[in-house]
Amino acid sequence: MRRVLILGSTGSIGTQALDVVRANPGRFDVVGLAAGSDRVGVEAQAAEFGVEHVALGAVEAEQLVRDVEADVVLNGITGSVGLGPTIAALEEGRTLALANKESLIVGGDLVTALAAPGQIVPVDSEHSAIAQALRSGEAHEVRRLVLTASGGPFRGRSRAELADVTPAQALAHPTWDMGRVVTTNSATLVNKGLEVIEAHLLFDVAYDRIDVTVHPQSIVHSMVEFVDGSTIAQASPPDMRLPISLGLDWPHRVGGVGAPLDWTRASQWTFEPLDEEAFGSVALAKRVGRAGATFPAVFNAANEQAVDAFHEGRLGFLDIVELIERVVDRHEPPAALTRESLAEAEAWARRTADQIIAAR
Repeated sequence: MRRVLILGSTGSIGTQALDVVRANPGRFDVVGLAAGSDRVGVEAQAAEFGVEHVALGAVEAEQLVRDVEADVVLNGITGSVGLGPTIAALEEGRTLALANKESLIVGGDLVTALAAPGQIVPVDSEHSAIAQALRSGEAHEVRRLVLTASGGPFRGRSRAELADVTPAQALAHPTWDMGRVVTTNSATLVNKGLEVIEAHLLFDVAYDRIDVTVHPQSIVHSMVEFVDGSTIAQASPPDMRLPISLGLDWPHRVGGVGAPLDWTRASQWTFEPLDEEAFGSVALAKRVGRAGATFPAVFNAANEQAVDAFHEGRLGFLDIVELIERVVDRHEPPAALTRESLAEAEAWARRTADQIIAAR
């Protein structure tokens, strides 16, 4: 039986992880739960699953990781506050099922240096798809990674047509039901930019060998192209329980997690090039990723401030990525990458973003 510690248990990833546990009695033992602030919710979950160890907030979650014996830690916390628990899981030798992409992107080399081979199992659907496809060949046989993007609610619109986008429109994602920040990031394609950085850090593939293609059906979750011309794709209906289940018991598959594709019905899958003029966030993210150091942390923090300002009516939709770029361009990285320098860079980025917004 696999002992599982779930961080962010009352959020989307956490509740779906508990669905997987609930559907597979005898396979998983939930030994700890951590929520952001929903005490009532996490206590109800603890009562259902017989869990004694419960935490609230990222600081308590990090301590819980160090105190509780677990085989796998599922980090479903939202935002860069998940960095501490990610580091704790790696230092304690736990398998890290990583849904909190921000902690890897922000932590960068600080995180990857702590990870043993195979210790981080990606839970994002795109990176889970790549991890599955990579099992078809050796590392030296990989030509490129291809991340798929749904295109969000504004696929096909020109840059000019995005000028008057409202917060309500940005939250109307055609495929996924996510929180405010992630849904907005999907509309700006900042999320895809973050995923490109994540793919580089997870799989050690150069940025010029990581591409993005728009696939509105969200059936093919990502692909790996090999040197012989073969492309291996992972396809399934859009259901996060599949990559979550793989994260909980990698490399083993958990039966009955989701419904398979229905091959008796006609369907069409389409793929389109990314419009980088309308959506410049992916190119900016690659530039930030190549710069490394604290630049990804600054990118992420500036984006979070911009998203808040957009939803509060203080910033336009197109201004989000423009603001991120202005903050990134002003950043001077520290001499050394530490948790302290990352925290300082994030705080600087938030202050700088707020100052630029206020001066508009």
